[in-house]
Amino acid sequence: MKPRSEYITQIKANVSIYATKKTSNVLDGTYPSVFHGRSLNFEDLREYVPGDNIRDIDWKSSGRAGTILVKRYIADKKHSIMLVLDTGDKMTGDTAAFVPKREIALRTAGTIGYLAYKNGDTVGSLYNRDGLIKLNPFKTGIPNLERIIAEYDRDIGIGKKNKIENALDFIINNFKKRMIIFVVTDMEGVASISEPCIKRLMTRHDLLFVNISDLGLTGNKVYDIDGRSYVPNFISSNKKLLKYEQEKREGILASNARKLLKYGVSSVTIEKEDEIVTKIIELLESHRYANIR
Repeated sequence: MKPRSEYITQIKANVSIYATKKTSNVLDGTYPSVFHGRSLNFEDLREYVPGDNIRDIDWKSSGRAGTILVKRYIADKKHSIMLVLDTGDKMTGDTAAFVPKREIALRTAGTIGYLAYKNGDTVGSLYNRDGLIKLNPFKTGIPNLERIIAEYDRDIGIGKKNKIENALDFIINNFKKRMIIFVVTDMEGVASISEPCIKRLMTRHDLLFVNISDLGLTGNKVYDIDGRSYVPNFISSNKKLLKYEQEKREGILASNARKLLKYGVSSVTIEKEDEIVTKIIELLESHRYANIR
């Protein structure tokens, strides 16, 4: 387990590097204005850069200025951000990019938490630790994020078949306050969450999904988590098995996508570290415009 401060230090650096790019507005408008039910105040105008959504263009002001301008907003209330994190043996495997899933899950959760902290929001976390619900209550500050990441790092691989829906049911049964829920899971986790659970959560909360990708059964150096050994080459290189697995995987992913789309839930898939910030911004933007009411 890495020192808890190491993740946050690296996350700060990654967000800072991304924020210097001209195509990013995550720290000057995107994050504070994505969630429905918010109260927004117009702040100012800035020049359009590639990547901005055309719905934010102020056409009248652009005509007067002779250049394309977009509106920036600020939220006049803060949010409660709940990180619902998947756990168990399956989170100790690799992504499709041959990167440990636990590393991507930890850094994804940390990045979301850090962006929330920068906005002044409170952050909590919730996960199933081998059948027991582990809750970190809503707090603000870097020490809170470090504690959340350190405990998740310690517990992420504990348990065989932890059900992430149990953590979501805990929210349904125990929280009345409105919150923004980021579910960090994988393909199997999304598939295991029932539609009634999603529907009940969506009646009160904002709900967003991050899918950490999975390495397939076929290919080079495939490790079997359950068997604690590498898959023999005659199995991992079998073309018929490859075709069957691809069809099976595509079917599950398509079913997951239909289920989330049915209830207007935005989601992204992350494979490696250098796309985490980009994918989170994509997720926020998708949620922002999918839930205009």
